[in-house]
Amino acid sequence: MIQVSIGIPVFNGERYLEQSMRSICEQTYGDFELLICDNASTDRTAEISRDYQARDKRIRYFRNETNIGAPANFNRVFQLCRGRYHKWSTADDLLDRTLLAKSVEVLEREPEVVLCYPKTALIDPRNELLSYYEDNLHLQDHFPSERFSRLLDTIGLCNAHLGLIRREVLSRTALIGPHMGSDVSLLAELSLHGRFFVIPEYLYFRRFHPESSSWDRQDTQRQRNYYDPDNRAHFGMHIWKNYLALLGAVRRAPIGRREKFRSWRYLGRRFRWDRVDLSREVYDQLRHVVASLFLSQV
Repeated sequence: MIQVSIGIPVFNGERYLEQSMRSICEQTYGDFELLICDNASTDRTAEISRDYQARDKRIRYFRNETNIGAPANFNRVFQLCRGRYHKWSTADDLLDRTLLAKSVEVLEREPEVVLCYPKTALIDPRNELLSYYEDNLHLQDHFPSERFSRLLDTIGLCNAHLGLIRREVLSRTALIGPHMGSDVSLLAELSLHGRFFVIPEYLYFRRFHPESSSWDRQDTQRQRNYYDPDNRAHFGMHIWKNYLALLGAVRRAPIGRREKFRSWRYLGRRFRWDRVDLSREVYDQLRHVVASLFLSQV
């Protein structure tokens, strides 16, 4: 069995894809497969991927007939992978050559750790350092409810879901949903299954540039194109959807009733804190429904 699978879900990633793939292929740990799942790109993504596939037998390339949205493509590349440990990667970020070796070493040594990832450095389009980022998600708490609440209280930039994850655990989650913030929901669910380990070295380089999905979270159309390019559903109610995802995560988690109760009680407190935003989402949804009914009558 292959030890590590690395999946790159990509759409029109030609600008940085080659750099990203090179940083993976040059890892000091070599027992891995690299899968590229192309979301119907219209640039040179396919050409670059096939060129690397021809030169390295560890690489496999797949192409979706249509753009199924980024979350679905993340999940598809996971389903295509076969490794004991799984890592999602992106078409624009870079990895230190020792990242896989050090991450595998932790997971082999620490059976209670379900996710291992290093500290993050933020870089610009020219690979210049912007800043160092502290996630503060070295979740070693004994009780799952404490890891769960600490993650949700602490998380800022979502880097940890690009760490190395035990496939067996990841396969028991809801994976990444089609709503904004679903990567955080996934991490919260994983924290109920086991501990997170942060390697205290800056081995992951996250690139910020205008084409990245995280560049402008306030641009609704941009986010819609990323999550749901075919407009299959109303793009809204994201806070409500995240709460539903978190409630489901607690329900599915392999933890005792006491820990589930503590987790649900914590979510109840958060729900009260967010009641204004939750009410606003309901109001916006009602406006959308009324406007749709009105237009259908015109």
